[in-house]
Amino acid sequence: MVKRYFRLLAAAVLTACLVAPTFADQKKDNSGAAITRNLDIFNSLYKELATLYVDTIDAQQSIETAINAMLDDIDPYTEYIPAKEQDDFRVISTGQYGGIGSYIMQRTDSLHRGVYISGPYKDSPAAKAGLRAGDRIVSIDGMDVTGWNQDSVSSHLKGQANTRVTVQVVRPYDADSLKTFTIMRENIKVDPVPFYGVTRGCLGYIYLTTFNEHSAQQVRDAVLALKANPAVKALVLDLRGNGGGLMESAVQIVGMFVPKGTQVLTTRGRDKASEKIYKTTQDPIDTKIPLAVLIDGGSASASEITAGALQDLDRAVVVGSRSFGKGLVQSTRPLPFDGILKVTIAKYYIPSGRLIQEVDYSHRKADGTYERTTVADSLARVFHTANGREVREGGGITPDIKVDFPEMNRLVYNIVRDHWAFDFATKYAAEHPTLPAPADFTVTDEIFNDFKQWLDPERFQYDKVCEQGLATLQKIAKTEGYMNDSTQAVFQQLEGLLKHDLNHDLDTHRSEIARLLAQEIVTRYYYQAGDAENSLRTDECLDRVLQLLAEPNGWNRTLARK
Repeated sequence: MVKRYFRLLAAAVLTACLVAPTFADQKKDNSGAAITRNLDIFNSLYKELATLYVDTIDAQQSIETAINAMLDDIDPYTEYIPAKEQDDFRVISTGQYGGIGSYIMQRTDSLHRGVYISGPYKDSPAAKAGLRAGDRIVSIDGMDVTGWNQDSVSSHLKGQANTRVTVQVVRPYDADSLKTFTIMRENIKVDPVPFYGVTRGCLGYIYLTTFNEHSAQQVRDAVLALKANPAVKALVLDLRGNGGGLMESAVQIVGMFVPKGTQVLTTRGRDKASEKIYKTTQDPIDTKIPLAVLIDGGSASASEITAGALQDLDRAVVVGSRSFGKGLVQSTRPLPFDGILKVTIAKYYIPSGRLIQEVDYSHRKADGTYERTTVADSLARVFHTANGREVREGGGITPDIKVDFPEMNRLVYNIVRDHWAFDFATKYAAEHPTLPAPADFTVTDEIFNDFKQWLDPERFQYDKVCEQGLATLQKIAKTEGYMNDSTQAVFQQLEGLLKHDLNHDLDTHRSEIARLLAQEIVTRYYYQAGDAENSLRTDECLDRVLQLLAEPNGWNRTLARK
């Protein structure tokens, strides 16, 4: 309670200090005198608090809370990063760090409380040492970590390359469950292209997960390798779930498919002098081969620059669902005591001239929420691609070919949230030393029935929507005066018809559950690359790409080519 009070107090103090000098004057005053005056107020106020407040105030925590409260009021991307939190920030931009090379996750349910290995990287020190997904970490270098949170465990697993760390884990479904591993840390490079290859017989597929310092070179290598295969008739760049990264990396990747000197985007800050134009600087690899870019709601920032520029230039067909809508550019500035300010400095505009930013962070509604720029297509500002196709501003990139993905139902959601698929895959891997190749593996009737029998109905909780809806309707009927003997009889009949049965519900949603199980199981044996390859077997976006490729002149017609 005291800690929460300090957070609210610090946020209120900083907010008060940043308003105009008098409550009557609502105009923004950003003059040097106003800045000095408000900083003096904040400095004096904090000194009084530190001197007079009944309890001791944590200076670092209070000031950082105040800073974060101010930045949260601007936009989600402007951040203060103190020295102690810069490791993760560097990983995003450089794609590398010192450590054992594994994803970890924290679980809080009563039977599985602790921090777990969720999956080592392929060929990482963790994988080579023998750590597996599902291992619960109990000790690091002799320290009991059973009560630690994920961040604390992560910071102790990381370290300088060529230093040793001893990790003790509890492994489920193993007779000798307590296992100890001494691991030599390495400089871990996060592979931005975990998988590329030929799929569906003629599609050169590239899965790009992030835009870091190595992304452009990795994509270039993949494109060259795929083009060398005579079976490849089209390329597919998969940016689904890719949250972006370095803007320059996006420009370089676009440059592989369009002529040298092509304008990819323009950034504009507070004044005209801040405008910058970004053009491709290298000769392309191929400007003719059919190219498709896959996007979804998780595709953001540099992903949207890549997809949007290739769409505006009529170089690629964009397939999937509407992207996230982040049209803001950030830069970093050094701060005292090794801090970093990541600050939004500009908005970016892709070749047609449109801005794809979804949320207007400069304006808030009366309830404190931000205004959204997405409007009905009929009202959105119209721009045109190189070939004259209409595209619209705001709200992300709208695909040329839309693929609607079904919403996750509550049953499947709870299987994911409560790690039922993850735990079953751990059990399966413990009992099966090998697995067919990713492209060949399917969840058979035997595997699915094993999952159903293994699932504990006493522990498995999920929202029974029909039963809840019926109960709500009964309550409304009583309130509105419609509940009588005849309606009560109808409700009783409906209760019998809509009674949930777990086996029935599992069978109804088998296809979605099977995809989850396949993902978890394949990852145990073939890591992220195997998961990507296996998922392509039933990928509707690839189905649509193939259909378009098979249509006479389908590609040129979609891109309005003459």
